[in-house]
Amino acid sequence: MNGRLIGGRYQLATVLGQGGMGQVWTAYDQRLDRRVAVKLLRPDRVTGPIDSEAADELRRRFVRECRVTAQVDHPGLVTVHDAGSDGDDLFLVMQYVEGADLSDHLAEHDPYPWQWSVAVAAQLCAVLCAVHAVPIVHRDLKPRNVMVRPDGTVTVLDLGVASVLDTDTTRLTHTGSPIGSPAYMAPEQAMGGAVGPYTDLYALGVLLHELLSGEVPFAGTTALGVLHRHLHEPPVPVRRIRPDIPEPLEALVLRLLAKDPQHRPSGAQEVYEHLAPLLPSPGTGLPVGPLDPTRPFLRPHAPWPDRTAARPQPPSPPPGRPAPARPDVAAAVDDVKKLLGEGRITQAVDILGSILPVAAEQHGEDSAVVRILRKQYAATLMDDGQYRRALPELRRLAEDRAAEAGPADPQTLQFRHDAAQCLEQLGEPAAALAGYREVLPYFENHRATGGDPARSFEIRNRIAHLLLALGDHVTARVQLQALLYDAERAYGPHHPLPVELRRRLDRQVEVGGG
Repeated sequence: MNGRLIGGRYQLATVLGQGGMGQVWTAYDQRLDRRVAVKLLRPDRVTGPIDSEAADELRRRFVRECRVTAQVDHPGLVTVHDAGSDGDDLFLVMQYVEGADLSDHLAEHDPYPWQWSVAVAAQLCAVLCAVHAVPIVHRDLKPRNVMVRPDGTVTVLDLGVASVLDTDTTRLTHTGSPIGSPAYMAPEQAMGGAVGPYTDLYALGVLLHELLSGEVPFAGTTALGVLHRHLHEPPVPVRRIRPDIPEPLEALVLRLLAKDPQHRPSGAQEVYEHLAPLLPSPGTGLPVGPLDPTRPFLRPHAPWPDRTAARPQPPSPPPGRPAPARPDVAAAVDDVKKLLGEGRITQAVDILGSILPVAAEQHGEDSAVVRILRKQYAATLMDDGQYRRALPELRRLAEDRAAEAGPADPQTLQFRHDAAQCLEQLGEPAAALAGYREVLPYFENHRATGGDPARSFEIRNRIAHLLLALGDHVTARVQLQALLYDAERAYGPHHPLPVELRRRLDRQVEVGGG
């Protein structure tokens, strides 16, 4: 037993595993007397030495990411109990999951029965449906991050960890390896483009190919070599290796491994529907619907219905029971300010959502009070990672402001920019690209930024990022080269933005071979 006490509460016991990002320990929660798993992350070992300001920012991002991931409620996802920092370490406390990771499980069974592969993939689809509805992108789905439990269910680990250390998951670390796992990395991720649910679907395709054939579709002696193969080589159809695999399963794997994200399935729900006919089934033919108790048997681990809908509001009181007291808007606003100051964003979101109808009734839907509250509500939803709920609020704000002050008004542009950012986070790159392109001409004139070109540079950078995600590497490179030229003229060659742009352009040459 290690004996080290993490967070004043969790006593480390034995190492379960370790990798480039840190270690995973079994530990004991002294307060609740239960076994847990503790992941210790040492960012400096991945990114190299960082100053205190960067370290503080990393800690804040880490805690925020953990809060967002904790919103996902699904039995196939490991439960997060706690998170924080202890000395130089970031720590994540999770439920202890018994069983073997999928990599070991595969190694113990050769060949891996294709029916097992289908069952694993179907369960992973159910998890990804819940994760993508938040929305969160796992970014590092691989067999080592999937546990097979004694009852045959699978549990996904490490949700959001890769995105904490760097939003550019292909940045080479001081150890010479990219953040993320090259063998499972989608082409858009390898090129430094925007990631989305389609990125996790590609990783699922790599994982399924490995389960069916015993090997990942693209291997190599160096990370760059592997990434180059992801970009330029077609995968070998699995039936050439194992002819007993059903043709529809091979076709699905090839679709998941499409280079262009738009040629992959539309989402994990669609993948599940293709896998469902291949699952073992009692064949009863009974209809399946919400709350049907036969559902777990007829559709094992099927995605929950309506996961993409907005979060439900508190139910109305039953007939005969008085409604709760109406909140005091002014007092609630004071509470929100206090909560936001303490970093308690989720509670602040709930309060803002509850007082908006009351404020609209008291002051009028178009009043300045309601407009300010809606603006705060949308901004807080974004801070909490609830982009699906923030998007309609931002669109409404932009429409109202444009009618009042015109399309070139700085506040109108900010709302439309934020709406495009939500679309990007929700994994809709084409719509996000259109949104950024619509506002860019206004920002190019710098009227909305007081003469500062920084916002137009940021938008142009996002546009290039999304072009990479959509597979348009040539146009993206032209955009980045033009942006580099303008940024050097504005800031000089040693400013962080030109330095970063040169690094990205060099990276594309290394990986893309162009």
